[in-house]
Amino acid sequence: MKSFEMIAKTFQGLEEVLAQELTTLGASDIQIGRRMVAFTGDKEMMYKANFCLRTAIRILKPIKKFSAKNADEVYDEIKSIHWEDFLKIDQTIAIDAVVFSEEFRHSKFVSYKVKDAIVDYFREKTGKRPSVRINNPDVLLNIHIAQTECTLSLDSSGESLHRRGYRQEAVEAPLNEVLAAGMILLTGWHGECDLIDPMCGSGTIPIEAALIAKNIAPGVFRKEFAFEKWNDFDRDLFDTVYNDDSQEREFKHHIYGYDNSPKAHDIATHNVKAAGVSKDVILKIQPFQAFQQPAEKSFIIMNPPYGERISTNDLLGLYQMIGERLKHAFAGNTAWILSYREECFDQIGLKPTEKIPLFNGALDCEFRKYEIFEGKYKEFKQNKEDAPDDNREVKTESRFSRGGNRSRAPRKEFSRKESFSDRGERRDQHRKSDHEEKKPGDREPRRRHFQSFHKPDND
Repeated sequence: MKSFEMIAKTFQGLEEVLAQELTTLGASDIQIGRRMVAFTGDKEMMYKANFCLRTAIRILKPIKKFSAKNADEVYDEIKSIHWEDFLKIDQTIAIDAVVFSEEFRHSKFVSYKVKDAIVDYFREKTGKRPSVRINNPDVLLNIHIAQTECTLSLDSSGESLHRRGYRQEAVEAPLNEVLAAGMILLTGWHGECDLIDPMCGSGTIPIEAALIAKNIAPGVFRKEFAFEKWNDFDRDLFDTVYNDDSQEREFKHHIYGYDNSPKAHDIATHNVKAAGVSKDVILKIQPFQAFQQPAEKSFIIMNPPYGERISTNDLLGLYQMIGERLKHAFAGNTAWILSYREECFDQIGLKPTEKIPLFNGALDCEFRKYEIFEGKYKEFKQNKEDAPDDNREVKTESRFSRGGNRSRAPRKEFSRKESFSDRGERRDQHRKSDHEEKKPGDREPRRRHFQSFHKPDND
């Protein structure tokens, strides 16, 4: 099969994790940019990227790159494309425009010009025109303009890939599934020991952890991908990708999700069952104040309230309690905490060994690692220095401090690429899922015979 360039988009801070995922998947020519990773592969790789990647938001397939100084030039370049190769006259379209340019100041205007060019192309050739449908179009197009450089792409994903399909309900301000998976992968945890989320909310971190531990592809629960409506869709090839469970593995440990809210516990239970990981995830109503030393080696990954979208009566007291419980009931283990405010981190009262800048929606956060030791910090530090080098990068500069380094150093094996960001990803980050209920218990069996699914237009 012929190889072609693709672009996998993600959240800022997860680019290197996504690049590593693509490397493992077998992609070629991997180049890291800001909120994106470019790569090459064939049609099977495109299907696998949509189906298997945990930290990708969407997969774009560029179909034309050109320079344009004004809207008329954009129109002419788009109209020159042989659109019958990509679109049938009776199919619907939508155009997503991302613009960083002094010449093109309004993304909607760019979208209209692209739409006009496609419509006029078909009208002049056939006398008919395709229709525009914002929700659930048959073909979704993306045009990215950086100054005068334009890239027109087919969006092979459609609905953002963070919408896995297992989330039936959510608590207030739920953690994005892609961000949750990225956080877990950043820790280096792949199921080697128990994992605990002591403030699990609707259960996103425990569910994503279970899928990682068992190496279950996140796309197995999705109803459809945009490429299923393309002219060149290979049903048999996608069925092969969908039904390949050869990489799944046994998980011999447990994942624990705690929350002090009975409502959150009920929602998490529902979601865990829908994801089919109820055998691996143990949920319990328990405040973090009651947290006890685990019997086995464990990781903690947690996303406590920041005081932004979720208020709490004593925010600083909450973080002080987190630090106290970690110090006295988690010795010998590792904890990772995502938060937004420096004053919250200060209340934890523990020295982090790594700080990673991440965005949670529009909030510029940090993901901090705490190695909980017994005794004095000097002794712990000396033991770390005497231990063999494990080649793990350790960053202690904070984004909150003046002159702090806001990004991790690029890994040598990947080259850098220009930004291909998308303002639209945050827009749909917290949309409520409308997927139908799954049966409790184990996850839904893979499709042995391909079916088409259709979502309601009012999504």
